[in-house]
Amino acid sequence: MSLLTPEIGLLFWMIVAFGVVFFVLAKFGFPIITQMVDERKKYIDESLEAAREANEKLAKIQEESAAMLKQAQEKQSQILAEAMEMRKQIVEKAETEATAAGQKIITEARQQIQAEKEDAIRDIRRQVGELSVQVAEKVLRQTLSTDKEQMAMIDRMLDELETK
Repeated sequence: MSLLTPEIGLLFWMIVAFGVVFFVLAKFGFPIITQMVDERKKYIDESLEAAREANEKLAKIQEESAAMLKQAQEKQSQILAEAMEMRKQIVEKAETEATAAGQKIITEARQQIQAEKEDAIRDIRRQVGELSVQVAEKVLRQTLSTDKEQMAMIDRMLDELETK
């Protein structure tokens, strides 16, 4: 007996044993194996689909965040522009109010200066008038210190009245 050339009886029983094992595997083993391979394939396909959906969601979220960031930057630019415009308006308003207040102060100062000038002129005229009367009084006293001089003055005044 040689291992390389089996006998027909051994060959028969080997074929029968192979057939039984094949039948048992075909009936019970192969369906479970193919079912497990199909489940694994289905799980892998579902995982790939979930990964694809996650990538799509991630891309969508990135687009949304980029859009939100752009919108926020635009809003920031708009707010800054509004703030600059408001600052400009406030500065212009303050300048206008300051100019108006300055003009008012200048006008009031001019009016006060004019009033003080007029008061000073009146005061000077009054003082000049008083001084003139005092000087005239002193001159008349010196000139009319005697009765003779007083009579001469009265005569001159009467003469002046007659000539008019």
